[in-house]
Amino acid sequence: MEKAPNPPPESPSPGELFDSLYELTSAALVRQTYLLTGHRRLACEAVEQAFQHAWRHWPEVAADPDPAGWVRAAAHEYALSPWHRLRPGRERRGTPPAHRQDRELLAVLGELPPTYRRTLVLHDGVGLPLPETAAETESSTAATTNRLRHARRIVGARVPELSAVHALRERLARLAEESAAEGPRPARMRKLSERRTRQWTRAALGLTAAVVTATVFTLHTAPGHYEPPVPHGAPVGGVPARMGPQSPGHQAGELHARLTEGPLSGPERLHPDLD
Repeated sequence: MEKAPNPPPESPSPGELFDSLYELTSAALVRQTYLLTGHRRLACEAVEQAFQHAWRHWPEVAADPDPAGWVRAAAHEYALSPWHRLRPGRERRGTPPAHRQDRELLAVLGELPPTYRRTLVLHDGVGLPLPETAAETESSTAATTNRLRHARRIVGARVPELSAVHALRERLARLAEESAAEGPRPARMRKLSERRTRQWTRAALGLTAAVVTATVFTLHTAPGHYEPPVPHGAPVGGVPARMGPQSPGHQAGELHARLTEGPLSGPERLHPDLD
C-alpha cells in the first residue's frame, strides 16, 4: 500500500511575512536612521511611518527584490524631510552620547548636506556597496563616489581620529549600537497602519460629500437660462444741446429797473409805463 504524499506546506500569510520583515530589520533600521538625524524619537517615528506605509502597499513591497531596502528608503526619506524643522520640540534629541568623539561625530554628520550624510551612512554605516548606495540615493556612481569622499574629508577634518575609513566605520557601528530602541510589536504596527488607512478613507469620503453638496447647491441656485451681460454705455451723437434761459435784453433790463425802483403796490406796479 502506497504511502500518501505529504501535503505541501502552507505559504505564509501577508501578515506573517510583514511580521518577519519587521522583526528582522526594525531595530537595525532605527539605529541607521539615528545616524542620519541624531534624534532618537525622530528615528523611531520615521521607522514606524515607513513600516506603516509598507503595510499599506504590501503587494508592492512583497514583490520588490529587496523589501528591507524598500522600507529603509521610506524611513530615510521621512527622516530627512525638511518639514521636521518646523515642528515644535525638534531640538529635544534625548540624552547625548557619553563619548566626546561620538558627540562630535553626530554634530558633523548633522552639518553635512542630506545627500552626503545619507551616502556616508549607507556606505560606511550600513555597509552597502557603492552601486547599491548610488541606486538607493537615486544618483550616479560617480556622483556618489564624490559625495562619499567629500563627506569623509569633512569628518576627518573635524574629528582627526576618524580620518581612516576603518576607524570611521567602527565608530559609526558603535554609535548606532548605543542608540538601540525598541518599537511597537508588528501586530500593533499593522493595526496602526490600518487605522491610518481608515482615517484617510473617511477624510476622502467627507471631502467627496462636501464637493457633491456644493455642486448640487450650485446647480439649484444657478440661473437656468443664459442672460447676456449688460453692454457698456456708448456716446450718442446728433442730440441738440440742452436749452437754458436766454440772456436778458435791453428792454427786459429797463423793466427790471422800473420794477425795482417803482412802488411796491398799486396799479402802477401792475401796468408800468415803459414810454
